[in-house]
Amino acid sequence: DKIEDELEMTTVCHRPEGLEQLEAQTNFTKRELQVLYRGFKNECPSGVVNEETFKQIYAQFFPHGDASMYAHYLFNAFDTAQNGSVKFEDFVMALSILLRGTVHEKLRWTFNLYDINKDGYINKEEMMDIVKAIYDMMGKYTYPVLKEDAPRQHVEMFFQKMDKNKDGVVTLDEFIESCQEDDNIMRSLQLFENVM
Repeated sequence: DKIEDELEMTTVCHRPEGLEQLEAQTNFTKRELQVLYRGFKNECPSGVVNEETFKQIYAQFFPHGDASMYAHYLFNAFDTAQNGSVKFEDFVMALSILLRGTVHEKLRWTFNLYDINKDGYINKEEMMDIVKAIYDMMGKYTYPVLKEDAPRQHVEMFFQKMDKNKDGVVTLDEFIESCQEDDNIMRSLQLFENVM
């Protein structure tokens, strides 16, 4: 047991790369990175967050719904190494893109979130899974009288707008082009720019 505990401690504890390196790789100042690191360490003392912990943290923001499925997809987008854990660096790189990245970087990150199987395309099933997860997360209080087929209608509208060549999948280029043509999407991408 003692050997197992020690082994777990050595594999779990993770110290991030130097702040200078992260400062060079992100759009954050050293001071901002220190604040973010403190918050991250507070929630994840080991320096690494697994999917279960991530879901618990994320669920706190959506008390009226079930955020577990959306948190699963989000976790996979943060877990760039696809090894089942998110280090501080992964977290900060994604946050840097989402808060301070270019429009192109934000859209590419979002595309990656929706491309669940990472094949370079968003198909209707993937989009349906994401939309259902968003509806579940928002809960019934947000959508008082939701019809059963609302997620499907949402997906159909998405594909009508995004699938330019009507081949049943949305490529990164189609996604970026369609989003840039949509004022609402462009406005929502700018929303978070002054968060920190």
